[in-house]
Amino acid sequence: MINASRRWFRRNKTPIAVGAGIIGFGYVATQYLLGKLSDARERISGDRIAREKYSFQSYLGQITFCNDKKHSLRRRFEQNQEDCTHTVLALLPTVTVNILAELETEKITFELQQQKAAKLTRTSASFHRSLASSETLSATDEDGRSILSLQSESGVHASQLVQQSTSNIATSTPERSEIVENIKKSKLELWNALKISAITRSFTLIYTLSLLTLLTRTQLNLLGRRSYLSSVISMANSGTNHQTTINLENHDDDNPVQEFGNEFEINRTYLTFSWWLLNRGWKGIMHKVEAAVEEVFGTLSPRDELSMAKFSELTLEVRKKIEGSTESIRKQAKWLEFLLPPRDEEDLVLKESGNTDRAGTKISSEFSPCTNSALRRLLDETSDLIESPPFTHVITLLLDDGFSTLVDQKVCQQAYKIPPVSENPDIRVQEILDTKPVKLPIILAVLTRQAHAIGNGNPNEYLQSMEQVRELEAFAAVVYSSNWESVINPISRDAEIQQSIQGYQENDSVLSPSLTVEESLIDVGTFSRFESAWETALDASE
Repeated sequence: MINASRRWFRRNKTPIAVGAGIIGFGYVATQYLLGKLSDARERISGDRIAREKYSFQSYLGQITFCNDKKHSLRRRFEQNQEDCTHTVLALLPTVTVNILAELETEKITFELQQQKAAKLTRTSASFHRSLASSETLSATDEDGRSILSLQSESGVHASQLVQQSTSNIATSTPERSEIVENIKKSKLELWNALKISAITRSFTLIYTLSLLTLLTRTQLNLLGRRSYLSSVISMANSGTNHQTTINLENHDDDNPVQEFGNEFEINRTYLTFSWWLLNRGWKGIMHKVEAAVEEVFGTLSPRDELSMAKFSELTLEVRKKIEGSTESIRKQAKWLEFLLPPRDEEDLVLKESGNTDRAGTKISSEFSPCTNSALRRLLDETSDLIESPPFTHVITLLLDDGFSTLVDQKVCQQAYKIPPVSENPDIRVQEILDTKPVKLPIILAVLTRQAHAIGNGNPNEYLQSMEQVRELEAFAAVVYSSNWESVINPISRDAEIQQSIQGYQENDSVLSPSLTVEESLIDVGTFSRFESAWETALDASE
């Protein structure tokens, strides 16, 4: 068997060797190909991992850049609102001085005090004269009898003396009664003037503070939006991605020809238009308030007593006559005439606020609204905002808060001696006992003192309370984040008005503006124009 196998292998040695060689070559070739395929697979896998890693890092970089931009914009917005507060506190004393000078409540009070002091002096003098006359009469009684007897002997009867004395008293009585009547009439007129002046002054300051707060928010947020866009465009043009900050200082002298022109001078000129409210607009507000106060409080006398509920009701009646008795009428309220001048008086505002040439004779044509398109667009957009329903809605809420602070807190605590409402957030309703009515002069005294707190308080409780209104922050966010395209690419006035209306007027509420956050014309990655104006406003208020 073994020999047979050996003979078979000897006979087939060549085929077996060839077959083994073929099999070995095939094995080696197969291993070589498998190795090449494995290497190729590893290279492909490594390339894919590298690409994915690079893409992920790029994505993280974009997210970081986007978040940095969002945080930067949020910081700018919040800083802008703080600037608004400081600006209002800086401007408020100017209009307060004007209102206090026009409605001199303290002067009327001083005149009433002088009348009271004069009356006390006259009463005291009359009392001393009566005492002296009674002593003289008792001391000269006997002398009087002798005089009468002497006059009888000389032919003058005593009845004639009595008639003469009576006639003297009769002639002096009408004159004295007329003097007393004039004094009473003058006193009544002074009390009525004091009543109207004290109420009108405090109410006028509430209206002026509310309008000044909202006007300042509108102006500074429009300028903040403009300055932010200018900063982003400058960064994009320079090809830098580092964080920049908005600087409102004048650096335009180094590059006088810019896309946005001389921003510092334009911004300064635009802000000077608040002069109208501080020096002219408040007078129109005062006249409206005074007419309403005279109509509602005019029939009250100093001796009348008012309950807390009655005074609140009369205050609300005054507001209805000024703002409108229904919601639809309040939406149509016109505040523009108090906040901005008509076009034919714009140059007057610039001249009065010092925006003239060195000689002080004429306004520089470079920064006149008639010739400067950028300033004209700012003023027109401000007018559109003031005349929009959201503005009216927010100003109503600010007035609600201001009058609540005045009536429900200050008058309630100082005149009616009601303790302050508990600050415990778990208590939704607090019962207030029926208050005892107080005389009108007590309320007038509180209103007289509060007028100074509204206009000059530091810290100003009324302004702090108004700034807690969430809709004010939301309105500022809408102004800051809307209508960016019109700033980057100025277009025709009709189209700009349409964009403003779409951005600011959405049905009846400022809290639901048409913020379909489109992609900005500025390429800032995946970062939206302002995240969401409503979201930012709520976050900031919380």
